[in-house]
Amino acid sequence: MQFDHLFPTTLIGSVHHTDASQICQQIVASVDIPCWPQLPRRNFREGIYVQYAASLPGMVLDEINERITLDTTADLTSELEKFYEHYLADDLNYFGLPVEFAAGFHAVLPVLEKTVGEWVKGHVVGPLTFGLTVVDQDLRAVFYHEMLADVIIKNMALNARWQVRELKKYRSNVILFVDEPYLGSWGTAYVSIDRAQSIAALDEIFEANHAEGGLAGVHCCANTDWSILLSTSVDILNLDAYGFLENLALYPSELRAFLDRGGQIAWGIIPNDETIFSVTSQQLAGQLLAGFGLISQKAAARHVVIDPQEFETRSLLTPACGLGSTQPEVVNRVLKVLTETSRILQNF
Repeated sequence: MQFDHLFPTTLIGSVHHTDASQICQQIVASVDIPCWPQLPRRNFREGIYVQYAASLPGMVLDEINERITLDTTADLTSELEKFYEHYLADDLNYFGLPVEFAAGFHAVLPVLEKTVGEWVKGHVVGPLTFGLTVVDQDLRAVFYHEMLADVIIKNMALNARWQVRELKKYRSNVILFVDEPYLGSWGTAYVSIDRAQSIAALDEIFEANHAEGGLAGVHCCANTDWSILLSTSVDILNLDAYGFLENLALYPSELRAFLDRGGQIAWGIIPNDETIFSVTSQQLAGQLLAGFGLISQKAAARHVVIDPQEFETRSLLTPACGLGSTQPEVVNRVLKVLTETSRILQNF
């Protein structure tokens, strides 16, 4: 993948705003790789767990209590038959994002059409995060229903394909991130899914993305077993580098293999909360460069060679996580510092 310059910038997805048109214009004008904004404050349906669920069998939306569940007490035979009919027919539109669930997606398209650029980014909630957070009527995580687990994975895979196909009408290069914050709980008593199952679930979505000519990214804003994500077919690994960069240094062999096959890292070095007002772009650039050195040193201690300079051509910059829980002034400051930090690193 070739970008116009080193350390290109993009965002995770969610923002505080409710005006889809206004924030789309700001995003496209502010970052190198614009994305469509998730607007969870605009409507309950735009939350990360609801946004991609419109085509799922058994979905129950409780808009009063702002809660989504999958009802497994009813006979889902007809809904499952309908789902798999559309899946087998490769009917991507069936798995797309309705405007009432994703106003930001539909609002960004005319902005992209009127502006110049080669890159754009989409995103879909990860199957593990969705399946281990959303529950059935008995409060059991739906991913533990074998039948529903397959449906969830395929739903996200075809939504990813639909996004890539639609976004390619406006930009020649599309990156699609799978958002997996729940992976921070992997390996704990809260998650009883093994490594192979986790990798297979993610790879099904990454491969669907690749089938449409898109690049696959994965976002985890918590600490996790990074060897799992590095072992998938993902192209871009996105982590909260402000909080957890040193943890990536614990996996030098896996990181070396990831880089050798062309992998890139989107460093979430820009704080996504009030901390942004107490740091400078120069400090953040220095922190990231120091992190490159740390990774190299830790790798060398295990007889793995990772040159810190390798990261200069293998790096993107992002906020540490989404901006949906912040205030507009935080968003504005994050965008400013993100751009400034990129420029400093380009000229280092």
